[in-house]
Amino acid sequence: MLKKILIFNLFFSFLLITFSSGFARIYIDVNAPSFSPFPIILSKWKGIGKTPQAITDKVYEILANDLTLSGFFKVIPYQNLPSHLQNREGIPSTLFLNEWAIQEGDALLAGEVFLDSVNMILKLRFHLFDLVEKKHLVGKEYEGPLKAIRTIVHRVSDETILQLTGEAGVNNTKIAYVVTQGESKEIFISDFDGYNIKQLTQNQSINISPSWSPDGKKIAFTSYLKRNPDLYVIDLEGKNLQRLSFSQGLNASPSWSPDGKKIALMMGKEGKSDIYIIDADGSNPRKLTKGHGNEATPRWSPDGKWIAFVSDRSGSPQIYIMSQDGSQVRRLTFEGNYNTDPSWSPKGDRIAFCGLSSGRFEIFTIGVDGSGLRRLTSNSGNNEKPCWSPDGRYIAFSSTRTGASKIYIMNDNGLNQRPLTTSKGGETSPAWSRRFE
Repeated sequence: MLKKILIFNLFFSFLLITFSSGFARIYIDVNAPSFSPFPIILSKWKGIGKTPQAITDKVYEILANDLTLSGFFKVIPYQNLPSHLQNREGIPSTLFLNEWAIQEGDALLAGEVFLDSVNMILKLRFHLFDLVEKKHLVGKEYEGPLKAIRTIVHRVSDETILQLTGEAGVNNTKIAYVVTQGESKEIFISDFDGYNIKQLTQNQSINISPSWSPDGKKIAFTSYLKRNPDLYVIDLEGKNLQRLSFSQGLNASPSWSPDGKKIALMMGKEGKSDIYIIDADGSNPRKLTKGHGNEATPRWSPDGKWIAFVSDRSGSPQIYIMSQDGSQVRRLTFEGNYNTDPSWSPKGDRIAFCGLSSGRFEIFTIGVDGSGLRRLTSNSGNNEKPCWSPDGRYIAFSSTRTGASKIYIMNDNGLNQRPLTTSKGGETSPAWSRRFE
């Protein structure tokens, strides 16, 4: 049955048409120990009417890049197909899937591109086919302004990932990070694929530790703008800067509660640093930690009940967990003498962190009960500041493996490590946003 869903947001709308439905089958188990990339044929997409070839080519390029970056697919481009299929444009009938099925791919993603040159509206229509069982899986259409071409294509990619893995992709997410510019540090954001880079702060000061609000509309960070490390928030246009916490000393390393009503942070008072909670408007500070150690880097659990943090109360920096009211404190890490930068997985079952091993900082994950320690990076510079993607399938981190620090992304098992951008470096402290629909 034909079903139309009109989706609006602040900047654009998409038209989604579902051509088929049914119970989803998971074709790719991304957590399988024997996982290998799933071969998918990306046939030549067809430009409808007077759609410029350059637009069709750009759609194809973005789509192929999205699927490759996911780490789940071996993309077979149309240029690598037999000559009689290379120029087979558009969406085939299921009656003719046999000629595609004898190729190396287990699935076929085909589509059409139409540009309304009067209103500058781009329409993408795509169909996904199972070439093993020779059946149609899904067909949809997305629509939006041409200037949002990357976002529209990302939706196709995310839907493809959903159909084949059981969970949508994260192509329509963003990553905030810090870039060194001379003697200053500024907050930037980019898309998951490293495009649409945007500088948020431009105050020529030191701006560090970005943290996304749960609704994806604001970023909290620490800045020395007024010569003290104060806590600020800013919107995604780089406007509406607000100073939230400005006690003399540290106001750093913010982490929003999942409901967006509170912010945990480290504050330097009484000659040491402790974990505090403030309301999202900066009011009502409450101290959570007690004792003589230095406490740092609080990170809220996805359910809002727990906070992971770093403490040297045992003599060296280690990861601890406490209840959101400061009670039930317990030590999580015991292996290694320097562990920091905790980050909760979206499912709340694991924590990524940075640990010193053989003179280098490496990325590890561990179960919240202290079991299942896994090392994800090895012998490739210093690797620090891990953070999870909203689906829990990826971890972003900073690495000096090629010299200056850059942001990298890897699958949550440590595979498929690749740089986020093509910059020369000077990047650190990644923070991953929610999905933007």
